[in-house]
Amino acid sequence: MHHTALTEGLPGDNIGFNVKNVSVKDIKRGNVAGDSKNDPPNETADFLAQVIILNHPGQIHNGYTPVLDCHTAHIACKFAEIKTKIDRRSGKEIEQAPKNIKSGDAAMITLVPSKPMSVETFSDYPPLGRFAVRDMRQTVAVGVIKEVNKKVKETKGAGKATGKEAKGKDAGKAAGKDAGKAAGKDAGKAKPAKAGKK
Repeated sequence: MHHTALTEGLPGDNIGFNVKNVSVKDIKRGNVAGDSKNDPPNETADFLAQVIILNHPGQIHNGYTPVLDCHTAHIACKFAEIKTKIDRRSGKEIEQAPKNIKSGDAAMITLVPSKPMSVETFSDYPPLGRFAVRDMRQTVAVGVIKEVNKKVKETKGAGKATGKEAKGKDAGKAAGKDAGKAAGKDAGKAKPAKAGKK
């Protein structure tokens, strides 16, 4: 069980692996590993989820921002828009754009993470597509993710730019050192000359 080599990791397996040029210090809670060539994980702009309110003392409105526990992430997410109230068993729509929801209700809600977060739809990747909503030291709701809007980054252009910037910085340091040395030499020469004039 412990420290046995595997040819592949299957769903449910706990595996350890090394990644080149990535230190343990670079990896933080909520990070997701994936295949860079085949459906890579990206930062989420917002997502649509089916949420069931289990135990909340008051009413939940648009703008409510509890903490979501999704995979290993522990991030506050804003209930941007409560789209529809639905029947929790059949999934049929009961009310369009309700003003609030309370304990026992189920709803389709658009959520916006307050910090960078990577999630997926429950149908594609179940462990990354279910979450618990925590508030007041208890679980107030649970949900499954139906749709995800991802932030798309231009990686190639950014990589080139950082390379150029790094070179520029090094060049700047070198130039600064040379300038400092030259200034030091000139200053050394100048002082005796001034003293001679006096």
